[in-house]
Amino acid sequence: MLAACFLVCAPAGAQGSFKTPRTSSGAPDLQGVWSSLTATPLERPAVFDGPTTTAERASAFAVSSAEAFTADTSDGVGARGSEWWEFSAHMTRINGEIRTSLIVDPPNGKMPYSDAGRARLKAEQAKGMTDFDGPEGRPSTERCLVGGSGATGAPLFVPRYNANYQIVQTPDHLVISMEQNRDVRIVRLNGAPRLPPEMRRWMGDSVGWWEGDTLVVETINFVPGDAFKPASPLLVSHNARVTERFTRIAADELLYAYTVEDPDVFSRTWRVEMVLSATSNTVLEYACHEGNYSMAGMLAGGRAKEKVRK
Repeated sequence: MLAACFLVCAPAGAQGSFKTPRTSSGAPDLQGVWSSLTATPLERPAVFDGPTTTAERASAFAVSSAEAFTADTSDGVGARGSEWWEFSAHMTRINGEIRTSLIVDPPNGKMPYSDAGRARLKAEQAKGMTDFDGPEGRPSTERCLVGGSGATGAPLFVPRYNANYQIVQTPDHLVISMEQNRDVRIVRLNGAPRLPPEMRRWMGDSVGWWEGDTLVVETINFVPGDAFKPASPLLVSHNARVTERFTRIAADELLYAYTVEDPDVFSRTWRVEMVLSATSNTVLEYACHEGNYSMAGMLAGGRAKEKVRK
């Protein structure tokens, strides 16, 4: 059953003789439905001692990490073994090298948290386990405001399911429609001015421009409530600057790279490289909590615990 849930992502190779397709306006064509699934984690696991690995070790790691994630001793709906997780059987391959982490800088493949940033991260993690005073205290994903696992907004992460993104272009805009929570990010390409700092958006304010055949997208003005990205775990403050680069390297591959500048949380800028793979999957409707009835249940549980403590 575990093997059946693997979604195969073709490894990225060299660009070779590939000729970048163009839209009717002459811009590189990034349109299509793309998947971010990969067995390569954001940060380098301790089992790897370098930035690359062999095909044999990569295959074994993909299987073992999926088995470890779905291992759950509890029973019933909600246990990890009962859910709809999606896994890739392949780790990310770029320029013929199998990557052991999506983070390529720092060289150790780890997020460079400052002491203050790690303290903020731990506080956010603890808050999600203890704050049931009202819906405002719950994470933005539980409130159905953004997609889970950091799958929506900037930058894009690798969620445990619904890792599909549809890109649509016009000469003036690029739209990223995300299956997770059906969020849509609109990137302005027409030189429009930035929104004022007080007008923050859940997925930030994104503007883009072309550098050769690469689309560069810069995003700022994040909403503080979407700072914590559960399951990564990643904390990006509302003052962060995320710069993404999208490059078509094959008919079925986009090279996706980004840097995160956030001195409130990190001791230095860090950078990621990964591959978005073309998929025949259809981006389906996503209904978060079917009316979010679970919110009332979670808050009621908080009130019940308060009575016990009294």
